[in-house]
Amino acid sequence: AQAEGLRVIVVGGSSGMGKALAKEVVRGGGRVLLASRSVEKLDSARTEVLAESSLDVSADSSIVTVAVLDASAEEQVDAFAESLKAGEWDGLVVSCADKAPHGAVCGTDALPTKATRGLFDVKFWGAYHCCKHIAPKLAERGAIVFVAGVLNRRPGLNCAPLAATNGALEGLTRALALELGPRLRVNCLSPGFCATERFDHMDPTKRDAMLRNTADSLPLRRVGEPSDMGKAILYLLTASFCTGVVLDVDGGHGIRQYASTATDPMRSTNSSSPQS
Repeated sequence: AQAEGLRVIVVGGSSGMGKALAKEVVRGGGRVLLASRSVEKLDSARTEVLAESSLDVSADSSIVTVAVLDASAEEQVDAFAESLKAGEWDGLVVSCADKAPHGAVCGTDALPTKATRGLFDVKFWGAYHCCKHIAPKLAERGAIVFVAGVLNRRPGLNCAPLAATNGALEGLTRALALELGPRLRVNCLSPGFCATERFDHMDPTKRDAMLRNTADSLPLRRVGEPSDMGKAILYLLTASFCTGVVLDVDGGHGIRQYASTATDPMRSTNSSSPQS
């Protein structure tokens, strides 16, 4: 199995894509250490991962372990890394993120700068801190995977904070692949629109309409599921000749067509191609 014997630390593993990766690893015969800021979410995630693993875990409680960790606080990450045994873990996945601020950079309705700094603190600096302190403890020929996002190279209106943060993560990925190779590989997942728990706070009607509208604009006519991203992260963890790569898993977001066929004459089903 792809994950058999694989040992992975998942920072941000109590929800979303990190939790989905944990399920893939455990189902495949590996073990995970889930880390995040909320002990309640960690306990819930551990129960869920074990319940879906179809494994008899009664004899080995180390298959899924948890640790409370705020990756934006470097001193916490340093202390967490000190508690790890050298060579005990093969992989590090950093998928932690905070609620993404949306709004203009300029003008009277501009976002407060602290909102963008807050996103950087968790998503970029969290990854930076984890790599700096945890990477030296990983086993030889291990791997690191960050999670960025497609809005870096295909941004939407009012999405500058996410575009900038994701771009920084992609740059960090390539630089660290050079710095840490050949001992470790470093890659980055760039997910498209994915239906994770981050939308649970929305009005259900609005959320469903948003997901449906996005799906209709994609070549695959659906948004991503956490399981799509979990499988992709597992690939990046185990692909032995893959480093410095940013993998788009976005349902075709990078080539999506924003114009409506109902209003764009060049995309109407009744229009003829221009003569050349």
